[in-house]
Amino acid sequence: MRDAGSRDDRVEIEAIADRTAIHGGDAPAAAPAWRASLDLEFARRGARTVLEKRRHDGPLVVQKAFYPEGDPACHVVIVHPPGGIAGGDHLAITASAGAGSSVLLTTPGAARWYRSRRALACQELCWQVGPGACLEWLPQETIFFDDAQVQSAVEVRLSAGARYIGWEVLCFGRAGSGERFQRGRVRLRTRVLLEGRLAWMESARFEGGSPLFQSAAGLAGRTVCGTFVAAGPGLAAIPRDALRVLAPGKGEGAVSGLPDVLLARYLGDSSESAKAYFAALWSVVRPAIAGVPACPPRIWST
Repeated sequence: MRDAGSRDDRVEIEAIADRTAIHGGDAPAAAPAWRASLDLEFARRGARTVLEKRRHDGPLVVQKAFYPEGDPACHVVIVHPPGGIAGGDHLAITASAGAGSSVLLTTPGAARWYRSRRALACQELCWQVGPGACLEWLPQETIFFDDAQVQSAVEVRLSAGARYIGWEVLCFGRAGSGERFQRGRVRLRTRVLLEGRLAWMESARFEGGSPLFQSAAGLAGRTVCGTFVAAGPGLAAIPRDALRVLAPGKGEGAVSGLPDVLLARYLGDSSESAKAYFAALWSVVRPAIAGVPACPPRIWST
């Protein structure tokens, strides 16, 4: 069995997506909707964090755990073999990081939400972080094809002393091929709870072609936006001046802080610039939050 992060796997995933894109971004007409779930449980065993249990149903898998920074942190690549999410699909991913564990989750490539015209596509992510544990969710960018119908929710549940770092980079339409998000609907929600108490919540609704995409209070004519979130002990130790001097190569970035959450935003037209900006922020935030320097997953270099 090949590793989830191998070049062959990435090529295969891209090839599936390309075949689907030939049909104008629609999933093949005869393809059934996917209902898939993935449940991961991590535990601290001595000095090492291990992937203790994994259960999946449908096309959501992980193939092995990686340790590029030694025993404490376990890196896992979540693979969705179909390569994209079509109308009617429903994906549910849960991960539990046991007490004292350290987990980094990422993806091998961009998530594509295909045109579906009417059928809603859904994704639910739930991260449970135990006492003193650290979980990082650092996926590649998300691309919403024109006329996609999307509902996506992320919930982060932090126990006492738990820490979380996460980001999302959203691309509306395929700018490289001249496509804009003129039709469709995207609904997003993120919640971060600290010991059961709501620390931060954000909901967004994007209607294709709406004035929000051109409004100065919205995307101001840009096609890519992103959010970086950090929560847990160590926020006070983050050098805010070091964060504020960082800037995207293309587009705009900003950093703000709430009592229990640090936020950063990106607005521009380049997913690569957004990811590079967030990675630079991560290199400052991670030592304060997780106590170790940033160590980019190997899949990002393939």
